[in-house]
Amino acid sequence: MSPGLTADDFDFHLPPELIAQHPPARRSDSRLLDAGSPPALIDRGFRDLPGLLRAGDLVVFNDTRVIPARLWGFKAAGEAGAALGGAVEVLVERVRADNRVWAHVRASKSPKPG
Repeated sequence: MSPGLTADDFDFHLPPELIAQHPPARRSDSRLLDAGSPPALIDRGFRDLPGLLRAGDLVVFNDTRVIPARLWGFKAAGEAGAALGGAVEVLVERVRADNRVWAHVRASKSPKPG
């Protein structure tokens, strides 16, 4: 029996020029990595997907939306006439139905209410 996968199994060098910075102009031009018959990896196009599927295969669609979740700001003016306090970073994790959020806050010192 082989051991389970670890995070190290997915650690490899990927040159920055191979990382997509923008989506293709036409969605059908999206790239697809076929890892169906290891160790051979085949570079394909997303348009090839229907020909790769077999009866009984399960296709899962992710229709989630990305929200602009990282916010930056400054704490209120400090003492001795400082114009701005320290920097604050807020990462919104989840928007609740009552228009409140669950978020992670990072700052040099804990911000005070307001």
